[in-house]
Amino acid sequence: MMKSNTTPQPDRKPKRRIVRFSLRLLAVVGVGFVLVLAMLSYCENYLLYPGALSRGGDWNPRWLDYEDVWFSSADGTRLHGWCLEHDQPQGYLLYCHGNGDHVAHLAEYLEHLRREYRVTVFAFDYRGYGQSDGSPHEQGVLADGHAAQQWLAQHAEIPADQILLMGRSLGGGVAVDLASTNGAKGLILERTFTSLPDVAARLYWWAPVRLLMRNRFSSIDKISSYRGPLLQSHGTADELIPFDIGQQLFAACPSQKKSWIAMPGVGHNSPNTPDYESALRDFITKHGSLTVTP
Repeated sequence: MMKSNTTPQPDRKPKRRIVRFSLRLLAVVGVGFVLVLAMLSYCENYLLYPGALSRGGDWNPRWLDYEDVWFSSADGTRLHGWCLEHDQPQGYLLYCHGNGDHVAHLAEYLEHLRREYRVTVFAFDYRGYGQSDGSPHEQGVLADGHAAQQWLAQHAEIPADQILLMGRSLGGGVAVDLASTNGAKGLILERTFTSLPDVAARLYWWAPVRLLMRNRFSSIDKISSYRGPLLQSHGTADELIPFDIGQQLFAACPSQKKSWIAMPGVGHNSPNTPDYESALRDFITKHGSLTVTP
């Protein structure tokens, strides 16, 4: 009996099964990734404006001398704020708060600003925050800032560009927009950013956030047109807005009257350092006084 010279062929079925399994796994992962991106996009406003979900705090602090202020944004949205008058102000300051705050949370800090720096302070809530109507989104929040600056200018009977603008975190994006458009007596920025996509790209490095985000707040583009006094501070341990992002914004400002204060070891929500408080006092004393027009 003769032996066959035919070489046995390997069974290719296991390899085919592995390929099919891999393709299915990739498809599942791909679909899951797309769903995660869709969820991030859908929840963008909830992630960016968490303070709009909070109504807590003391809305009638008997110890605080303030005026309840109601005014309207350009589209008619009814807004709310607190004005803390100083009997001998060395300046008028508009405070633009961060995305997790509202004025009732800020009572002690607003009183600190008035007392320590001898300024009349106006703090307001963006649409959807505190007692302000509406829902927050970039164009609406920026419009609310413009309405607040105009209210304070009319209240103090001064031009809008004679107001000190102070913005923290998200509020820095509002303050930069106001300063670049309307001018300012001085611009004070705390722990803020070049743009929201720049920050999101660090937090969600695995996602194409620069393509997906609707809210931009591109301060780095706007600050290039501001040449007035600038005081900017940032914590070296900021876990939300990286220190170097703050530095990039500062570098983009063409002002010859700008100062940078690094706060060693300070996180995004940590207290300010004494060095920064001292620099803030000097800045307000030097630049807060109104310009007398002959």
